Amino acid sequence: MVIFAHAGFWTGRYTPDPTGAAFSRLEVGVTMFMVLSGFLLARPWLKAAAGQGELPSTRVYAWRRVRRILPAYWITIIATYAIYLFREDSGETGKGWSGFLRNMTFTQIYGAGHLHTGLTQMWSLAVEVAFYLLLPVIGWFLVVVVCRRRWHPVRLAVALLVLVAITPLWTLITHNTDIDFTARLWLPGFIAWFAGGMLLALASVTIKRCNPYGMGLLAIYFLLLVCTPLAGEATIVPMDATEAVTKSMLYLLFATALIAPLVIGDRPGPLGRLSSSAPMVWLGEISYEIFLVHLVVLEFVVDMLGYQTFQGSTVGVFVVTVAFSVPIAWALHRTLLRFIESGPKQERRPMEVSRRETRAVDQPVAPTPTRVE
Repeated sequence: MVIFAHAGFWTGRYTPDPTGAAFSRLEVGVTMFMVLSGFLLARPWLKAAAGQGELPSTRVYAWRRVRRILPAYWITIIATYAIYLFREDSGETGKGWSGFLRNMTFTQIYGAGHLHTGLTQMWSLAVEVAFYLLLPVIGWFLVVVVCRRRWHPVRLAVALLVLVAITPLWTLITHNTDIDFTARLWLPGFIAWFAGGMLLALASVTIKRCNPYGMGLLAIYFLLLVCTPLAGEATIVPMDATEAVTKSMLYLLFATALIAPLVIGDRPGPLGRLSSSAPMVWLGEISYEIFLVHLVVLEFVVDMLGYQTFQGSTVGVFVVTVAFSVPIAWALHRTLLRFIESGPKQERRPMEVSRRETRAVDQPVAPTPTRVE
């Protein structure tokens, strides 16, 4: 969805009509990215609150984030800056050592003029990293302060809904005050999407069933609704505050409705079966690296195909970009795989064991199937 959205923009498909709206709304892939992050990373804390696991080690969590995110990211930044030293279309922003250091440290969204050509999609990764840094604090607050180390799903739901409310409030503030324009791209403007994933994590612990077909129809409804003028112009944060809030919430509803059957219950539906197929699992393994390299590849593809600005075949640009991005991403992933899989293991912490569990320790039990999380 993200690559198709960029291909549509580069080939001039963001037109003021239903087709243009559909192309521009493919940016909702970013929302899915953040909702999935909220679900996957917060779930250990919520499972700990439910008594289904140990409280995660912050040290292990931090090291896993570092080794998964930084090496491939830094290589992409260095390679892109090196490439654009020899290209005339390097743009006017993000250049020089200042821009390089900004991009290397995920601070390119704090102030205007730091996004570099071929790396503009990294704004969302800068938001992700801000969430990574904050999550251990949020997780501790939910388990220790909100739940008081006991299982209180209603309290958790209320706390997470308060977290969701931060985004529309922040949007109103940034649209109606003199605060820096780039503040619209900071974490508070998207914390609702991460909180939506955390709500899914809570639901996965408390809810046993989810109808994949009903949720799929609901997702389609929200997607069609967001393609109307209600969601404003073709940009991630529209200029009008009401339209910006509407778009953000509709994106959240679409993403959570689409993902819910995949993480709740045991009926993932057609999308779940597709996502668990071997080709999709393989693409999922290298999807982060595809995200990193696809935009600079797209720039070369547009030149290679001889297209002028905002002209050409959107499908053609998409197909060729994917064809080149996938092997590059695979090579980058394989090169770093040993480092990605290294590092400390989750620290085991003592837990209270009930008398029934104590008596059952020495009893043989049949193995039960597990699913990859």
